[in-house]
Amino acid sequence: MKARHDQHFLIDRRAVGRIVDLAGDLEGRRVLEIGPGRGVLTTALLEAGATVTAVELDGSLVEELSFMFIDEIEAGQLELIHGDATRVAFPPFEIVVANLPYSASSPITFRLLEIGFERAVLMYQREFAERMAATVGTLDCGRLSVMVQTYADVDLCFNLGPGSFSPPPAVDSTVVRLTPHEPPHFIADREIYAAVVRELFSHRRKTVRNGLRGAKRVFGKEELDRVLTELPDEVLMMRPEELSMMIFAMIANLLVPREN
Repeated sequence: MKARHDQHFLIDRRAVGRIVDLAGDLEGRRVLEIGPGRGVLTTALLEAGATVTAVELDGSLVEELSFMFIDEIEAGQLELIHGDATRVAFPPFEIVVANLPYSASSPITFRLLEIGFERAVLMYQREFAERMAATVGTLDCGRLSVMVQTYADVDLCFNLGPGSFSPPPAVDSTVVRLTPHEPPHFIADREIYAAVVRELFSHRRKTVRNGLRGAKRVFGKEELDRVLTELPDEVLMMRPEELSMMIFAMIANLLVPREN
């Protein structure tokens, strides 16, 4: 069986139970589920007492789920939304539980962090999850590590092999719990912070000095020239994977345009 929309349906009932347990007490809570597939996890969330909004890209699956959960939909315990989770409007929610399509993991994760939530239990490709959890300031870290850990604690909970899914993916998967927190260091402008992290890691073999010099189209020549004179030489000589979140924040805060 070929995966449609890069979706591999979770069929491991034990794993479903562990995911719901990780989500905490769901009685009366508003849960957003992304990619309900054939409703295995949806059923468990409803049985746990959650009020669920399920976003599904595949129209044929939405139709199938509509018949399967007709009573829950009529009772207002389940809302089905046919759409792309990277852009469709979400109703208010508190908790996220999802078996994410691997190809959309990054944009959906960043979108959820921007919207905000109480906690999230999400399924990722194992390699992606491990990059997300990589220690900032080490060779293993990247843009994903810095951006997610700036705004949330990342807990790698358990791994699943291909046999837990239908059709089986070619890779292992990992269930991750994200718990949002305030940034550990003051960030004056989150968009500039995100741009700094993006631009530096897009040239990760370059020093901070040369990486910033290549971003004049993003930040402007005058702002960059000023910042390059204000940053310590030891920072300018570092590479992105060597930087702490404090230094990323410092660079971004210096790049916030100053009022005349």
